Amino acid sequence: MIEIPEAIVVSGQLNQTIRGKRIKSAAADSSPHKFAWYFGDPAGYDKLLNGRVIGEAKGFGCRVEIEAEDVAINIGEGVNLRYFEAGEALPAKHQLLVAFEDGSALIGSIVMYGGVWAFPNGAMDNDNYYKVSKEAIPPLSDSFDYDYFTTLFDEKSLKMSAKAFLATEQRVPGLGNGVLQDILLNARIHPKKKARDLSEEQRREMFDSVKTTLAEMVAGGGRDTEKDIFGKPGGYATKLSKNNKAMICPDCGSPVKKEAYMGGSIYYCVKCQGNP
Repeated sequence: MIEIPEAIVVSGQLNQTIRGKRIKSAAADSSPHKFAWYFGDPAGYDKLLNGRVIGEAKGFGCRVEIEAEDVAINIGEGVNLRYFEAGEALPAKHQLLVAFEDGSALIGSIVMYGGVWAFPNGAMDNDNYYKVSKEAIPPLSDSFDYDYFTTLFDEKSLKMSAKAFLATEQRVPGLGNGVLQDILLNARIHPKKKARDLSEEQRREMFDSVKTTLAEMVAGGGRDTEKDIFGKPGGYATKLSKNNKAMICPDCGSPVKKEAYMGGSIYYCVKCQGNP
């Protein structure tokens, strides 16, 4: 799933591989998917994109947006995006295919759910989820400082768990269940701990961990649980994820527990993160 690190890494890779290329053809919904979302009629994507030249790709929240002159291609969190050089065999099933004049191609495939939106610039501005995600202060920017972070603690969010506080209602767009596991371990905070019970020191630890952990994930080329546009896993070794086969905390050697919580799984170290 695309979260903040992958959005940044993938957009950088796209700028190095497809920027300046001219689109020869495009196809969407070639392999129908129950939980695939498009802008308007996907049958119109070829007419919309054909002949346009790729501009800059930008990552924000859990999305990657690619400029194509007066059109944008927006890729949502559940889309696996792959780049293929000319002559490489393309997968038979996909929800987006953008073929370039030089023979290379960009493929978007959805496993569980995801959105592939192609639209004239400005046409998505009435989508609040998209708008908030695009206009939010990026957590790795200087503007995302501790003073700003403290404004996220309000009457409603104080009733939430640490997981819900970080990963719901777009307080920090793109910070999802995947990246928060290591963020909370590094901050030594249990995922179920109520936000109202966090001390000033713990709030500061959470803020610092958001900044430093995300920076490490980006520097590593994304998480090792996710793949880049070349099909390679990221170089950041996640501490708490499905890749921790031993279920041992890499920081202290204590057991790691996995539980179902809030529609997903949480991992936590029984020693480092204590009790809720």
